[in-house]
Amino acid sequence: MTAQGTASVHAVVAAAGADTSVVMREVEERMAGLASGHGHVLGHHARSMVSAGGKRLRPLLVFLASGVPVAPTAKLIRAAVAVELIHAATLVHDDVLDGSSLRRGRPTVVASGGRLMATATGDLLFARAFAELAAGGSAEPVRILSRAVSALAAGELMQRDDAWDVSVSVERYLERCRLKTAVLFRAACELGAEAGQRAGLDGDRDGDARDGDGRNGRRAALADNLGDFGESIGLAFQLLDDILDVTGPPERTGKPRGADLLDGTVTLPLIEARERDPSLAKLDLRSLRTAEAAASVCDRIAATGALELARERALEMVVEAKATLPALPEFQQSALELVADGVVERYS
Repeated sequence: MTAQGTASVHAVVAAAGADTSVVMREVEERMAGLASGHGHVLGHHARSMVSAGGKRLRPLLVFLASGVPVAPTAKLIRAAVAVELIHAATLVHDDVLDGSSLRRGRPTVVASGGRLMATATGDLLFARAFAELAAGGSAEPVRILSRAVSALAAGELMQRDDAWDVSVSVERYLERCRLKTAVLFRAACELGAEAGQRAGLDGDRDGDARDGDGRNGRRAALADNLGDFGESIGLAFQLLDDILDVTGPPERTGKPRGADLLDGTVTLPLIEARERDPSLAKLDLRSLRTAEAAASVCDRIAATGALELARERALEMVVEAKATLPALPEFQQSALELVADGVVERYS
């Protein structure tokens, strides 16, 4: 993580409370433990993937969306671990499909272990994620994550269908981003809200139950609002990540500049640029066979001013995300807004 990203995380922790750091460490330890015990080779690759680090935005959103004082409760830990394991699994499988050799500056599982081992590693991480939620004894978290995973699969199929097609529309691109990225951010917020609501229900058992329907309705509305927030910042996150693919540098992204172009993935910068440079609308992505060729196209995209337009769209999404937040306790409101701001700061 960059120094800027680390500062953003520290700001979130300061707003949410010092116990957040303790909980996040528990998540790391739990993920490492779940990746072990499945044979030396498979366990090695699974541990390598979960230990590679990352921003851990999704687990953080689980805790912040819960709205309860952050503490290492089993339900919250399970939800946070599950959503991050799903994220890790999708990265492993994406690298198999794309044939990527680097992820976060390190060799991918497919590069070090081959396609079969990488596929098995991703499958293991998926399985462990759902086992974590099932262990909690509640069906709703499993339903939430199942919906998200189904959407992730649909988004991946859409990306495969769109490969090498420079005529992809903005609307189709945004829907693909929603399915491939934003739905998991939504699920993280929904899982946190569900866990927080369950804690509230437990606390209400000895209290007055006359307004049960009203409380349930408010809880459902709150979960939906938090889900909308997560989806919006997830979309912004993906747009900004696609911009970073064009701008680089490789030492920051951990992959070659223009990696999306090399695997035939058309993103918003190219979509915006082709409207300003007609020659880009005729580009044959299959002709790009080297990192140098992809970098040259990245320069042409940047020259059109498309990156600024794409960035403005992402920033608007962050503003909209913060506007969707309902009235929340001050620590929760501040921390969630800082997460949204941190998505932008990482790419500024």
